[in-house]
Amino acid sequence: MGLFDEIANKLKGGTEGGEGGQTLVTSILEMLSSQQGGLSGLASAFQQKGLGDIVSSWIGTGRNLPVSAAQLQDVLGGEQIESLAQRAGIAPETAGSQLAELLPGIVDKLTPNGEIQQGGDLMSMGMGLLKSFMSKGESGT
Repeated sequence: MGLFDEIANKLKGGTEGGEGGQTLVTSILEMLSSQQGGLSGLASAFQQKGLGDIVSSWIGTGRNLPVSAAQLQDVLGGEQIESLAQRAGIAPETAGSQLAELLPGIVDKLTPNGEIQQGGDLMSMGMGLLKSFMSKGESGT
């Protein structure tokens, strides 16, 4: 199942989260947009924590390496995870595990050519990808 299949499943309530899944995805996109330096800032934060190979795999065109909720908490901080959880109406542990599941694919889709686009509006790009996928899913059912 691809990233946007997973997101669509969450949006339709197919997994824990339902409406909270949509809010979590939106919150992840907002987090990326507001991150100091955007995707470059996120990549820098991962590199500072010794996890540059992980985030580089998401940005690059190869296979995405997994990340754990604990690694994300180390990079982003507990406050960021708690904020995501609160906005989505889910437990912080659930937010951390869902973020670990979704963030690699989201970053991958936001960097389709294997590089971070400078000056792009990440929120608009992410929501555009999500809307595009959802409209395909609706016409195909």
